[in-house]
Amino acid sequence: MSEQRGNQEQERKEDEETNTGESILTTDVPEAAEEAEAQADPQDETEPLREPQKTGGVVNSTATDVLETVDGVETQADLPDDAERLGEPQRRDDVGNCTATVKVMLVPGGHVMTVAFAIGLSIQELKRHLASELRVPAEVLQISLDGRVVEEQRTLMELGVRPQGSTRMEMSSNDAAAHPLRPLRLPEQDNMPDVITVRVQTDEGVFQEVVVEIERPPQQKAFLGGYRHQLTGAEYHHAAVQTRPKRRPDRGPVVFSRDTQTADLKSRVQQCPVHVSTQVATIGCHVSCVSDKLVAARGGYVTAAEHHDTRLRAVICLQSFARRWLARQEVDRLRRDRDRRLAWLELQERRWAEEKEEQLKDRRRRWMNPQRREDFNLLYHALEKWRCEEEQRIDSSLRGAERKAALCSLLEQETQFIARIGRHRIAARNDNYEQSVLSFLDKSAAPHQWRAADGRLIEMDNEHTIRARELRDLYSDISRAAVSQEERLHALLAVKHTAKEHACQLTRDVVDLIDREVDLMTRGVKAASLEGLRKRISTLFLQYIKTPAFNPEVAKLLKVPQNPSQLKNDMFLCRGCRRYLLSSDFSPSASTRLSGRCRACTALDNVARSRDDFSHYESILKKLRAGEQRLNGEAKIPFLLQVEDLRYLLEVVWASRSALQASSDLYNLVFVRWERRTDWSPWNCILLSKEETSAHLEVEDVHKVYEATFIRRIEHKHMLARRHFSQIPVMVEYLDPPPSVATGQRPADAPPASAH
Repeated sequence: MSEQRGNQEQERKEDEETNTGESILTTDVPEAAEEAEAQADPQDETEPLREPQKTGGVVNSTATDVLETVDGVETQADLPDDAERLGEPQRRDDVGNCTATVKVMLVPGGHVMTVAFAIGLSIQELKRHLASELRVPAEVLQISLDGRVVEEQRTLMELGVRPQGSTRMEMSSNDAAAHPLRPLRLPEQDNMPDVITVRVQTDEGVFQEVVVEIERPPQQKAFLGGYRHQLTGAEYHHAAVQTRPKRRPDRGPVVFSRDTQTADLKSRVQQCPVHVSTQVATIGCHVSCVSDKLVAARGGYVTAAEHHDTRLRAVICLQSFARRWLARQEVDRLRRDRDRRLAWLELQERRWAEEKEEQLKDRRRRWMNPQRREDFNLLYHALEKWRCEEEQRIDSSLRGAERKAALCSLLEQETQFIARIGRHRIAARNDNYEQSVLSFLDKSAAPHQWRAADGRLIEMDNEHTIRARELRDLYSDISRAAVSQEERLHALLAVKHTAKEHACQLTRDVVDLIDREVDLMTRGVKAASLEGLRKRISTLFLQYIKTPAFNPEVAKLLKVPQNPSQLKNDMFLCRGCRRYLLSSDFSPSASTRLSGRCRACTALDNVARSRDDFSHYESILKKLRAGEQRLNGEAKIPFLLQVEDLRYLLEVVWASRSALQASSDLYNLVFVRWERRTDWSPWNCILLSKEETSAHLEVEDVHKVYEATFIRRIEHKHMLARRHFSQIPVMVEYLDPPPSVATGQRPADAPPASAH
C-alpha cells in the first residue's frame, strides 16, 4: 500500500510540473483558498486534490501513509537537488517549473504569508498573486530581500532559490495610508503550519522530500463515507472522496468504418446426430413405399414478378388510404376555417347592428329628453326635415287658395313646435345651471394632482384649495331648501362671518340680505315667501366665490382673464353680433378664420335657417381619431380637423357615399387609410362602409388590386381635398407632393394596376 500511495504522489507531482506558469497560494484565511482554486486552470480536471482533512486535531493526507512532519521549511535550502538525488537530468525550463516555498513578511505588521511558487516566474507575477490575496493594487507593493528592493523582472531562480527550497522576503506598501497591508486572518488564530515537508519512498532504498501544502476549506467538508473513531471521534475519509477521478485514457478519434455498420456473417457446419439414419432403395435392397405420402406446396409457385406486383399493389393501397386521410384532414381544416370565418362575419354583422341600434336608441333618447345644445340641434333638424316634407306634399297636391291655407297652417304648427322646443330648452338650462355651478365649485376646490415616478397619484392641498373647499360647503348649505330653521340660521351666520372678512359693496349687500332674512324668519314669515330673498343671497354669495380677490383658486377657471394686457390681446370681433369676445367664444375650425362668428351667432343661425345636425359627423370623427391613435400614437392631422371640416370632406368631396358600393347610410360609413402604410390625411383616405373596411385594410398594394379607373377616381378626390385643405396654414406643413393624376399617370416607382 505504501508503494501504491508513493506512486500516486509521484503522479501528482508530474501533473503539477506540467502546469507551467501556475502558482498555488495558501494563506491563513478561508477566502484565500477559494480564490486560489478559482485561479487554477479550469481545463485541468485531472489534477489531484491536495486537500487534507482536519478533524479533531488529526491531519489525514491521502498521498501516503509514510509522512513525517518536519518543523519548519527553512531546512529545504540545505536539501540536495532533486535531479542529483533521483539521478534524472533536468533541463533549465523544467527546473523553472519546479516550486519553492516563499515566506513573505508583511511590514510593519510582521504577519507571515507562505506561498508555494514556481522559481521560473518573476517577482512581478508574485506581486500580482499577493495583491489579489490582500485586495490591494499590485503597483503599491514593494518586495525586499535582505534589506534590498528586488526588481520586478528578476525571477526566484536568479535570486538563488533552488527547487523545493525556501526563501524569506519582506513586503511593504508605498501608500500605507490609502492601501495598508492588513492580514486577513489574525496570527493567534493559526494553529497549524501552511506547508509541511514529507519524505516519500519512490523506490527501494530511495526517498524523496516533497513539499505538501495544507489548504483550509471555507466550510466543513461533508462526511461522504469512511470511518469514525468511537473513542476520539476522529474521522478517516476514503481516498476516493478526497481525490478527483482519474484521467480517462485518450482513445483517439471515433472510428466510423465498414466493420461497425456491417453484420458479422459466420458459416457453421451442421451434422446429423449419430442415431439418425436414412435408407434408400438400391440394388439388392428393397424399401417398401406403402406408407409414403405425397406432399405438395400450397398456393403454387410465386415468381419474382408476381411478388413485386403484389408489393406494388399493397403500396398503392397504402398510399391511397394515406392520401385519403390527408385529404380528409385538409377538408376538415378548410371546413374549420370556413366556420370560423362565417362565425367572425356573423359576429361583426351583429356588432355593427348593435352599434347602429345603440346609435338609434341614443338618438331617440335625445329626442325625448334633450339636455345639451346638440340635442336641441337634433330637434331643430327633425323639425326642418318635417317642414320640408310637408311643404313638398302641399305643393304637389294643392293649388291656389287651398295651398295658401295649408301653408299658413303649416307655419302655425311650426311656430308651436318651435315654442315647445324653446320651453324645453329653458327648462334644461335651468336644470343644468345648478350642475354647472357645482362642477365649477368642485374644480376650484380640487387638490393639485400629479403622477409620481412610481406611477402613484399624489394629491396636495394648499391654503387656496382649502379656502375654496370651505366656500363650496357654505354655498351648498345656503342653497339647500328643505332644512330646519335652526340649520338655516347656522348657515346664514357662517356666511355672514365669512363675508365680513372683506369690506366692499358686495359683502355689505350680502350681510344686509342675511340680516333681512333673519329678521323675517324671527317674525314667522313662511319659507315660500322667502324664496326670492334666498335666491338673491345665493347669487350674491356665488359672485363672492367667483371673485379672485376672495377666492384665489377660481382665477384659473374664469373665462375672462384678470390681466388687462392679456384681455386686450385675446379679444376678437364677432361679425354677427358686432361684439368683442374672447377666443374661447369662437368655434375652433381648421377651415375658417378665428375672427368669424361666435358660438352664439352660429347656434342662432342654425336654429333660424339651416337647422343642421352634426351628430353623425361627430361619431365618424371620433371613430377616425380612435383608429389612428391605435395605429400611430403621434398622429396629428385627425385631431386638427373639426366637425365642419369632416362634413365638407364627406359631403363635398365624397358625396356622402362609400367608394365601392355607393352606400349612403351615415351610420355605416367610416374613413380609413387609402395607403395602409401612410398616416391618414384628407389626401390619403377612402370612405367605405364597415363591411368593406376589413377587406380594404388587408390590401398591401392598392395598385395591384384595384383597376386603373377606380384608382384615378380616388386620386381625383384626393386632389380636391388637397386643394381645399392647402389653404389652411396649419395643414401646409403636412402636405406631400401629389401624384400626376392630370394625365392619368402614376409615379414611376408605383407598380402597374391590374384590370380586375
